[in-house]
Amino acid sequence: MTRGRKVLLTRGAWWTVLCIGLWPLAHLLWLMANDGLGANPAEFLIRATGDWTLRGLCLGLAITPLRVQWGWPELARFRRMVGLLTYLYACLHLSCYLVFDMGLDWPEIVKDVFKRPFIWVGVGAWLLLSAMAATSFNRAVRWLGGVRWRALHRVVYAVAAMAVLHFWWMRAAKSNFNEVIVYALILGSLLAWRGHRRWRTSAR
Repeated sequence: MTRGRKVLLTRGAWWTVLCIGLWPLAHLLWLMANDGLGANPAEFLIRATGDWTLRGLCLGLAITPLRVQWGWPELARFRRMVGLLTYLYACLHLSCYLVFDMGLDWPEIVKDVFKRPFIWVGVGAWLLLSAMAATSFNRAVRWLGGVRWRALHRVVYAVAAMAVLHFWWMRAAKSNFNEVIVYALILGSLLAWRGHRRWRTSAR
């Protein structure tokens, strides 16, 4: 395969992944324009953007296991995009809460954050994601150095745990944990794989 064809295939895959990642947002915008958000649009949007944030975290953490186990080194090229798309949905999740649920009433928002623990856990996860998104570019890697950059981006493990805790705490009031268990099992398995791989590497 020629180099030019490889570049075209890579670009095509890049745009395909980007379009797939933005499809949920386009679908939500279509629902908003066509009154398809149900009786409680704010809750629908908060829930939908939160779900897509969790799915993005799962997918981002799955890239390395898939790349290693299935021999797909090309997947590493999409890690940054998946991470930034996940951050986009996390920002939308937070924005929907601030705008549609709280009406940008900042005194009430501050009270709500400290009154309901699952919200401050979610805000904490968003802040960590923000640090990762701000340093996801090549210039940041050069500025921080490879070792410090990798150490910073390992907070994705904490973000994943906080996201599941945020979801669990939110669902505790309704005693509905089915989806929480699914996400916890997926993220737990992915983190366990990484921990086992690191242990095997250090044991050699």
